[in-house]
Amino acid sequence: MRKNIVAGNWKMNKTLTEGVELAKKLTTILTENKPNCDVVIGTPYIHLSEVAKTVDTSVIGVSAQNCADKVSGAYTGEISAAMVKSTGANYVILGHSERRAYYGETDAILKEKVNLALNNDLTPIFCIGEVLEEREAGKHFEVVTTQITDGLFHLSAEEFSKVVLAYEPVWAIGTGKTASPEQAQEIHAYIRKTVNDKYGSEVADNTSILYGGSCKPSNAKELFSNPDVDGGLIGGAALKSEDFHGIITAF
Repeated sequence: MRKNIVAGNWKMNKTLTEGVELAKKLTTILTENKPNCDVVIGTPYIHLSEVAKTVDTSVIGVSAQNCADKVSGAYTGEISAAMVKSTGANYVILGHSERRAYYGETDAILKEKVNLALNNDLTPIFCIGEVLEEREAGKHFEVVTTQITDGLFHLSAEEFSKVVLAYEPVWAIGTGKTASPEQAQEIHAYIRKTVNDKYGSEVADNTSILYGGSCKPSNAKELFSNPDVDGGLIGGAALKSEDFHGIITAF
């Protein structure tokens, strides 16, 4: 049975002190109120070691927001998958729309990052999704198919089963717009069918597909009630413990 997951992406927010304090608050809340889903927090690199020590890892998983597409070497400023793993993190967010748009990450680059993450026993949270122009042109199915195929379909069925997918309608990130529950279900079901066509029903049925795009406490329950929406990749609402917990309790 596939897992329901609520993952927070802090992006470039919170000083180290602020991040550790938020992690402590979340640990207290979720220890006292055991969640009905897996919970993951994706922190900036500098937070990872301290946050991994701070949280109860049986309740909260820790994720990096990215990793390099190289094993090691003269790549100033980069952080390898092995380095991420050494902090105590168990997840890594890959292919976020901001990485694709602002830093030119291609599906070929992401393919290498996925390989290195899996080689270092990290669970990739692999992001896919279309921008507004692609949605309005009716190309959203084509876009996600290409992203999945080029970034992930080189994997064996066993390897793919270790990946979490996150669908992001890029036009809904930070804009206050949200895909309707019907729109979310439609494309999540399409993504699952795409996985089914490649790997078969057992792998597809056990693949967690998260929704990312202005998910908040007020709409989480309705979004998560869809049969193919298995949780959320949460941005702004993950920066406040009360809001993040409000989304977690949608399960």
